[in-house]
Amino acid sequence: MTKKILVVDDEPQIAKVLKAYLEKAGYQVFTAADGTSAVTTFQREKPDFMILDLNLPGMDGLEVCKVVRHDSNIPILMLTARVEEADRLIGLELGADDYVIKPFSPREVVARVKTIFRRTGSEVKPANIIEVGNLVINLDQHTILLAGKAIELTPTEFEILVVLAKNPRRVFSRFQIMEQAQGNAYEGYERTIDAHIKNIRLKLEPNPKKPIYIHTVFGVGYKLEEPDHAE
Repeated sequence: MTKKILVVDDEPQIAKVLKAYLEKAGYQVFTAADGTSAVTTFQREKPDFMILDLNLPGMDGLEVCKVVRHDSNIPILMLTARVEEADRLIGLELGADDYVIKPFSPREVVARVKTIFRRTGSEVKPANIIEVGNLVINLDQHTILLAGKAIELTPTEFEILVVLAKNPRRVFSRFQIMEQAQGNAYEGYERTIDAHIKNIRLKLEPNPKKPIYIHTVFGVGYKLEEPDHAE
């Protein structure tokens, strides 16, 4: 089935070019020029992927991201200006998966979309289940159970957790986590991985301020451990 992508950008030329390149790559593409119409189109078309400009008139990209994340875990690729670093980090904390800095090559965006689809798709070897204490990750079904309760993560958060859970107690640097989870170390990775880890803790930890699963190793990175008394 053809994957559906929603491109949200208030610059008509950018939206037009991205639509052309994505359709050439085999995707069905919808566009929206502002936050309100983006939410309406998202709810009507139920896309598999969203490319979202942060700087939108009216409801901005961060608000759109928040609305989408309330209902869906589809991958979100943010389009940002280089000066919007703080907003990029907020976007990642809200659940966006990655970002591309303007100006960009449309081929780069298509490549990034394909990479994210590939790592969140069904290309997984059978019978891949990871268990760490009460945490059960099913790679075939792309699901997570914590003490029998389903935990909803974005695709990028899922891949980061898998990297840590496959090697419990091993300390990973931020570079190693992003390299194994996404295949590339993108600009700003050291701060973006912190944003993703913060989001995972909010969903996974009984008390995110005192994590029992994902531990910070200061000056090095992160590790996942089985708690003595998993909740």
